[in-house]
Amino acid sequence: MRRNLARRAALVDAAIELLARDGARGLTFRAVDAEAGVPKGTASNYFANRDDLLNQAGARIYERLRPDEATMEAMRTGPATRARTAQLVREMVERVSAFGTGYLALLELRLEATRRPALRALLTARVSEDVENSVSGHLAAGLPGDADAVRMIYLAANWLVVERLTLPGVFSEQQAGDLVAELVERLLPGPPAPSDPGSL
Repeated sequence: MRRNLARRAALVDAAIELLARDGARGLTFRAVDAEAGVPKGTASNYFANRDDLLNQAGARIYERLRPDEATMEAMRTGPATRARTAQLVREMVERVSAFGTGYLALLELRLEATRRPALRALLTARVSEDVENSVSGHLAAGLPGDADAVRMIYLAANWLVVERLTLPGVFSEQQAGDLVAELVERLLPGPPAPSDPGSL
């Protein structure tokens, strides 16, 4: 049974690589078999149809994108400041960008979801859960800002990942980091700026 689960995971991971490289049109059972290095017909024994494979790929991407417990613990500790928040956002962008094929595959799945109700339902549930986990984690850590600010940062950070993976020449790494810091400064409340002793 364990071997079967491992093979299923390998097939789904192969599907993710194919989605990222060749798009949804390139995702066939035969292509998955070849990518995974398994005998022809293997994928068709594990997945009922192409929709099943797409749904499994969507679920697997989120499994792999979810931070491990050590990362989560590190996110919960530290000073509750805007600077710390900006650091956490930059780290999230780096972590997600590191699984570039997964994120690109997710973009392909989002496009497919406009035509496949079951996939749309799955991705809607996963993304909604991801957003609310971000909000609750932020608030529980006592970081500055309310739920709407966290959602706005989430949207901006996700588009920054898209830029980095699809058009990396638009913003340099330094520019991207500076933009994250500026976004956090503008969206989250902080201590008032020190008054100018010479002003009235």
